[in-house]
Amino acid sequence: MKVPEMLILIAFGHLIGRKFNLAKVGRFASKYLLAFLIFGNIASKSLDYLLSIKIVFIYAVLVIVICLLSSYLYGYAFIKDHKWRGALIVLSVYPNLSALGFPIVSLFVNDITPAVIYASITSMTVVPIVTFVASHFSDHASTLKESLRTSLFFPPSIATVLGVTAVVLNIKIPCLNVIKRIGWLTIPLLLIYFGSRITLKRFTLKSFAEVLVFRSLIPAVFVVTTLYGYSEEVFYSVLVESVMPPAISANAILAYYNLKAEDAISATFAHTILTLAVFIVLGILR
Repeated sequence: MKVPEMLILIAFGHLIGRKFNLAKVGRFASKYLLAFLIFGNIASKSLDYLLSIKIVFIYAVLVIVICLLSSYLYGYAFIKDHKWRGALIVLSVYPNLSALGFPIVSLFVNDITPAVIYASITSMTVVPIVTFVASHFSDHASTLKESLRTSLFFPPSIATVLGVTAVVLNIKIPCLNVIKRIGWLTIPLLLIYFGSRITLKRFTLKSFAEVLVFRSLIPAVFVVTTLYGYSEEVFYSVLVESVMPPAISANAILAYYNLKAEDAISATFAHTILTLAVFIVLGILR
């Protein structure tokens, strides 16, 4: 997808979002259509290919650990507001479940499979972690077991497992191109949905800067200094996915546990706008 097309879709979403609630569109795209995109991209690859990008698995885990530890230590040392401390940890490690990074990756490379795999790994790993963190910083009882079950049965998670299984067992999937075409509908729909949700009602520079540092700047420095020079597909996929802002659903978790959700929403949207702008400019200059 080209940059002008992305901007038009975001602007269109912002306009129609003033009159219509597109939450159902966003949920449908990120829950079901995304499963087609993930399965189609993974199942179309060979086992040798997946083994050749095993470094993506390693970096997905490393970035989670780095963001989790750095935000926790910073919060413990410098943040007195107990609830914002928990919110910052959640926002620092929560992945962009809406696949907003996929069209960004496509600005740099044609094969986004490494990005799909990276996003799938973080989705399955982080959701139970942030639920535990949120419950720890609130008065609610922990629902880690329930969250783990939900994340494992999330359609994109199931699609990841099925796709990898098909590759390992060398199962030929009929109509794979049709599945991939259906999956690619995810990208324009999610860009429209993102545009419809733009808001900066509770924006503060401090909260925005903290989320930006621990969700994007620290992992960006880590990836660039350690992975630069690797294949472009792997490098750009890991770089983009590791710095993408947290998904909107992170704010739903914060709202449930009463952890500064309104502040988090404004910081998240400002973060998203800045991240998209930076990568779009890089894509144009490249």
